[in-house]
Amino acid sequence: MMMRPNSDEFHPRGETYIKLVPDGNLLTILRDQHDESMLLLKDLSEQQSLYKYAEGKWSLKTVIGHIADVERLWNYRILRIARGDAHEFSGYDRDIFTESAALDDIPLVNVLEDFSAVRQSTLTLIRNLSEQALLRRGEFNGHPLSARAAAFIIAGHEAHHMHIIKTKYL
Repeated sequence: MMMRPNSDEFHPRGETYIKLVPDGNLLTILRDQHDESMLLLKDLSEQQSLYKYAEGKWSLKTVIGHIADVERLWNYRILRIARGDAHEFSGYDRDIFTESAALDDIPLVNVLEDFSAVRQSTLTLIRNLSEQALLRRGEFNGHPLSARAAAFIIAGHEAHHMHIIKTKYL
């Protein structure tokens, strides 16, 4: 079981996501979270996936793609940190990412397949890291970042967006 990261292992904004992760084995949490998300999303129609709950908001399909893209970014950070090759990591522009991805033009089945593949990659990456590798640190936006904290942020980020999906999209 991976212990919850200490506050000196991540940027203060990471607390928003980390606090959403329940206690327990993080690998089990990530696997169960994915299963629950897929159960909720797998039967959506193409029309439902294009729904936006307000003007200027992303479509449901874009939110799903955003979760996968962000998870990929955090996996890259985990890999670099865990392998001892961490440098200063910067953020990214989520609006440029989602606009450039043009997710509304991709069939929902493909977006969900990607969403699932990214999570499987996350699980195999984290499962094969030693405790020492999980505790290694890099730097993110001027603050320390451990591989362990990045893994928790992945789970918390999905929890955050799934709450929005359940309350505003479905």
